[in-house]
Amino acid sequence: MLATSYGPGALGRFDDSLRRAGSVSRRNIAALPSAYWIVVISGFLEPVLYLFSMGIGVGRLVGDLPLPDGRLVPYAAFVAPAMLASSAMAGALSESTFNFFGKMKYMRLYDGVLATPVQPMELAFGELMWAMARGALYSAAFLGVMVAMGLSAFGWAVAAFPATLLVGFAFGGLGMALSTFMRSWQDFDIMGTVQFALFLFSGTFAPLGSYPTAVRLVIEATPLYHGVELIRSITTASIHPVLLVHAGYLVGLTALGLLVAGRRMARLLLK
Repeated sequence: MLATSYGPGALGRFDDSLRRAGSVSRRNIAALPSAYWIVVISGFLEPVLYLFSMGIGVGRLVGDLPLPDGRLVPYAAFVAPAMLASSAMAGALSESTFNFFGKMKYMRLYDGVLATPVQPMELAFGELMWAMARGALYSAAFLGVMVAMGLSAFGWAVAAFPATLLVGFAFGGLGMALSTFMRSWQDFDIMGTVQFALFLFSGTFAPLGSYPTAVRLVIEATPLYHGVELIRSITTASIHPVLLVHAGYLVGLTALGLLVAGRRMARLLLK
């Protein structure tokens, strides 16, 4: 089996596909502007400021909130994982929507890329990996802030890091798929509104049980809710079997997003 990775077998084709997808990510690294670090820092500071204002400021008025296992945690410990999930969402969507759309529709970058052996699905996966690089930076830095503030133990923070990557993958795939349907920059106003609604109403600032039943059912169908619950349960050491449902939802969304993005790009660019 190892030998086939260097030959014409299934593993060899898989290795070639990964290398071509990796070349897309490496191209993005090489094309980074010198001031890109300003964008990264601003994307990290936003959830941290929300954490200090809502988690600590409002938390003094709210007090403790219950977890699904019945334990009470300080409001800051309740809100911090939600800020982390929202940060992973925002980082992945920023790269996989605005930047992705600009490269595809206005820069026409992908026309040249697809003239090489790179296939549409490999292009989509390479862009998703690049989007996750930014999301991983946000997540690692924010987890460090949580540990420093005593909102999560170091071991549980490390365990939560893969969950934040999974949230980023899910929203990165979803963002790319949606971008292939965008007609102009104005369409992103709708996406921004939906993103802000997810940020506010995904169990971010209040337990799900505080919402009316109809609203609660809608929230349970949204991807950020599953990301928030997955990360919150890990950082607060509240492990239960429902976490597999949350993780499975995000894995399925990632696969669906990549599939739709790859097929749509083939239809739009390989005419």
